[in-house]
Amino acid sequence: MNFFIACLIGVIAGTIDILPMIKMKLDAYSTASAFLFYVVLTFMIVYTQIAGLAWWLKGLMGPILALPTIILAVKEDKTSWLPMLVMSAVLGTAIAAAAHFLIH
Repeated sequence: MNFFIACLIGVIAGTIDILPMIKMKLDAYSTASAFLFYVVLTFMIVYTQIAGLAWWLKGLMGPILALPTIILAVKEDKTSWLPMLVMSAVLGTAIAAAAHFLIH
């Protein structure tokens, strides 16, 4: 059951992230990449144990793991780094909260 809840959290987070991308008509590869990032990030947050780390700090895995993608995106759009960083921090924390209250 926890696996399916984690899947649902990831799909919801991914959908939240790609809705503005769809509205801006970004290419399908970028949109699919962003969606998949949040699905995978959810499993990283849910199933990673870091001793002594508060549950809400696990959400910071979002911006840390997003850094390679952010660097690639900045090559094409110099202004994209801040929204990407903020969204990964916000959704990462939301994923950690959802996982804490729904799974753990």
